[in-house]
Amino acid sequence: MPHGYTRTQIILHWAIFLLIAAQFVFHDAMSEAWRSLMRTGGYEANALVAQHVFTGLAVLALAIWRLAIKLRRGAPPLPENEPAVLKLAAHATHVTLYLLMILVPVSGAVAWFGGIENAAEGHELLKTVLLIVVLIHFLGAVAQRVIFKSDVMTRMVRPNP
Repeated sequence: MPHGYTRTQIILHWAIFLLIAAQFVFHDAMSEAWRSLMRTGGYEANALVAQHVFTGLAVLALAIWRLAIKLRRGAPPLPENEPAVLKLAAHATHVTLYLLMILVPVSGAVAWFGGIENAAEGHELLKTVLLIVVLIHFLGAVAQRVIFKSDVMTRMVRPNP
C-alpha cells in the first residue's frame, strides 16, 4: 500500500477540481444553448458552449485516468486511530466522487449529443449531488487537519510515492 500520492495523482486531483469548478462558473451559456435547442431545434454556437462540452469530456478522460491509477496502485491508508465510521464515510465519499466524475460528464454528453432530455435532467441532478459531495469531501479534509490533527491534507499537496 502506498504511503502517499504520486505527482501525477496530485496533478490529476487538482486539474479535475479546477475543470469542474470552471464548469459550475461558466455553465450559463450551456444552459441557454440547451433551452434553445429544446425550444427551437437549434442554438447559437459560442466559445463558452464549446468550452463546456470539451471541458466535460476532459474531466471524464482525466477521471478515468485517475481511477485507473488508483485501481493499479491503491490509495494510502487513513490514519490508524481514525474511528471506523469515519473510515467508512471517507471510503463512501471517495467512491461517490469517482462515480460522479464519470456519470456527470457522461450524462451531459448523452444529453447534448443525443438530445435526450432525461439525460439532461439527470445531469442537472447529478451536478447538484456532486457539489454536495465535494463539500463533504472538503469538510472531511478540514476536519482531518483541524480536529484530528492528521496529515491527510498534506498528501494531496506533496508527492510521497
